[in-house]
Amino acid sequence: QEQLVESGGGLVQPGGSLRLSCAASRSIIDTYTMDWYRQAPGKQRELVATVTSSGSTYYADSVKGRFTIARDIAVNTVYLQMASLRPEDTAVYNCGARRETPPLTYDYWGQGTQVTVAS
Repeated sequence: QEQLVESGGGLVQPGGSLRLSCAASRSIIDTYTMDWYRQAPGKQRELVATVTSSGSTYYADSVKGRFTIARDIAVNTVYLQMASLRPEDTAVYNCGARRETPPLTYDYWGQGTQVTVAS
């Protein structure tokens, strides 16, 4: 069964960096838009970054200039490189694979990985 497998979360100090990984099959990486979401306790889920199958990217204003999303088709993985981390970046981060043709639904989700930014 197809699935997304996330890794790379953890505890980091403010100003530090982390890289999250979302491993998928080649067919998913090649044909789906890959999104990273996050949800902090008591807050709504937020779309953080997007990369399409053609390589176009989108970033939420809250992370623009600090986070970078990228696909590596050689290893069938989407990365979220996070730098200059702030306490407000603390959340559970999930990757999702979204269809690029109607219906524009999410077919696959990862299990989530916790990122905690604290001194």
